[in-house]
Amino acid sequence: QVQLVESGGGLVQAGGSLRLSCAASGRTFSSYDMGWFRQGPGKEREFVAGISGSGIATYYADSVKGRFSISRDNAKNTVYLQMNSLKPEDTAVYYCATGYLISNSGSYSLSSAYWGQGIQVTVSS
Repeated sequence: QVQLVESGGGLVQAGGSLRLSCAASGRTFSSYDMGWFRQGPGKEREFVAGISGSGIATYYADSVKGRFSISRDNAKNTVYLQMNSLKPEDTAVYYCATGYLISNSGSYSLSSAYWGQGIQVTVSS
């Protein structure tokens, strides 16, 4: 059974930083891409960042480029999202997911995906 558990969310002031972690189990971690998605209040879930199984390739939504950084430690079965220069519009529930990244119209989705339960990130102005 595949399980993903996010941690590291919380409340931060605008301009601050947070680091999200996602610990995975139940599947050969390095064989799959990983992604972070988010869903803000009243919005649809959107792609934030993705990383290939090897960790060599990374992908970002335009809204977070230069501020967020995704990485993974395959020895620890963990993926990270370092979020810097946070803005109030980054407020959302953040989800990590494992699967195969698919490019579509400038964004990404995941096939054969398993999802974490989500974690709240709130950025105050």
